[in-house]
Amino acid sequence: MGTGVLMGKLTDIQIRAWIKGGERFEGRSDGDGLYLSFPKSYSSPSWKFRYRFAGKQRIMNMGSYASLPLAKARETARELSAKVALGYDVAGEKQERKKEAVAKIDAEKSAWKVSYLCDQFFERVILPKWKHADIVRRRIENDIKPKLGKMKAEDVKPRDIDDMLQAILKRGAPTVANDVLRWTKRIFDFAIKRHVVETNPASAFDPSDAGGKEVSRDRWLSREEIIQLFQAMRDMLGRFSVENMYAVRLLLLLAVRKEELIAAPWEEFDLEKAIWHLPEERTKTSSAIDIPLPPLALETLKELQRLAHGSAYVFPARKMQHRMIPHIDLNTLNAALAKHIRPQLSGVENFTIHDFRRTARTHLAALGVDPFIAERCLNHKIKGVEGIYNRHDYFDERKAALIEWAKLLSALEEGRLDYNVLAFKKPVAAS
Repeated sequence: MGTGVLMGKLTDIQIRAWIKGGERFEGRSDGDGLYLSFPKSYSSPSWKFRYRFAGKQRIMNMGSYASLPLAKARETARELSAKVALGYDVAGEKQERKKEAVAKIDAEKSAWKVSYLCDQFFERVILPKWKHADIVRRRIENDIKPKLGKMKAEDVKPRDIDDMLQAILKRGAPTVANDVLRWTKRIFDFAIKRHVVETNPASAFDPSDAGGKEVSRDRWLSREEIIQLFQAMRDMLGRFSVENMYAVRLLLLLAVRKEELIAAPWEEFDLEKAIWHLPEERTKTSSAIDIPLPPLALETLKELQRLAHGSAYVFPARKMQHRMIPHIDLNTLNAALAKHIRPQLSGVENFTIHDFRRTARTHLAALGVDPFIAERCLNHKIKGVEGIYNRHDYFDERKAALIEWAKLLSALEEGRLDYNVLAFKKPVAAS
């Protein structure tokens, strides 16, 4: 095993024999500054080019024998010799090019704006696996981008996060502030993984800095408030669309979540059999359920089908949307209620669309519906009960319950408070 550079022209046969025999060496020359090096620390032989520049000896790494065959190595060495003869420091130039490449990569990373970072996070993380991606998109578009979007990701500081959260709190939306904090943390964690930033500017914040600990709500609409709600919607028809009013009716009647109804395609509905087949991938609990449709729901859905003009969705997008979703935005109904209906309900405590589920649950109880049945109407899992009597997922019982609730809701929609609450009679189970 040699320690210096041995002189003499090399051959591919020699080189392959050295590799096969495990022969190691510091350098074996091919002439004109080109030599092959295969020390113990190398996994494969490597070409090097030796030359003098400004009176000093320089060595340039050219690449491995596997990627640069002998003939190609000689050709490259001749080109490098010619450059040296013309006064170029080829090794130095290579290092400069490497530095420039690294600097370019660093510049590209630092140029990431938060808006672009959010888009990348949404496309790579949320869209492939998040069932209700539009919920996340709304938080990004409505709350994060307006405040941070134009900033470079690496320039965002904790004070910027705090300013964003405080602005949300000032408009009276603590739950939104908590959501925004949670998603902002995840977005910047994603940025760390992509080597865009070194630290997460939101990591020091917790719910106490945003909306605080969330407590369960107990808000539900009384009979009188439901009457007022429907009267206000009728009074504002033209500004508040009939489709919006039908959405409110169905949300109250069927006790489903907003996103389950708003994003529903017609293919899930069997109007002849009066059943809505809600698949597991579109439920919060990942539990599929067949929802019985009482006559009021059928009537409403058939009218919506007429208004949909052949759309595949119950609530099709009403205008060209940049977000490329085929149904109305999940925030459309919220915005319409806030703008057109809330001002008409003076003296009525604030409520959210999610409170409609609690409203339905409360009135089902008032109608005498068994708590287990009422909970299944909301697609809640009943611990310890599933296996006792669940052959048909209480379908008939839920159907009977929703029919009674539909009768009450229809009366309230007509402005009648005289609907009698009768003791709920359970249907006779099929033998």
